[in-house]
Amino acid sequence: MTSAEKPWNGEQVRNWLERRLAAARLDQAAADRRGYEARDEYDQAAAEEWMCRALKDAAETDDQAALAKRLKALIAQDGYPVTGIYDDVRCERHVRGHLRKLAKMTKANEGFEKTLRYQ
Repeated sequence: MTSAEKPWNGEQVRNWLERRLAAARLDQAAADRRGYEARDEYDQAAAEEWMCRALKDAAETDDQAALAKRLKALIAQDGYPVTGIYDDVRCERHVRGHLRKLAKMTKANEGFEKTLRYQ
């Protein structure tokens, strides 16, 4: 049996990034309203927002290999300039986690069709 691979769809990837960016903003607002106990959720949403902002308008989204290379470079980066967060170390860990998740999705070319708020 041969399996036909899905062709890379840069528009779908950009749409997914835009949807995740909007969801991250909503998650930040909800965590901010909950206060002190939701600081980790706020940092996690800020990390996802940073990742989406860094890649949303990038030309690399049109090519699977170029996006994978860009993600690898971002994962190897020392720090991530995120403002308004509670814990820098925790936020950097969340950014790397989101980038690794996206790298796996990019490598497998799957998951970009899931555009609901909660994943």
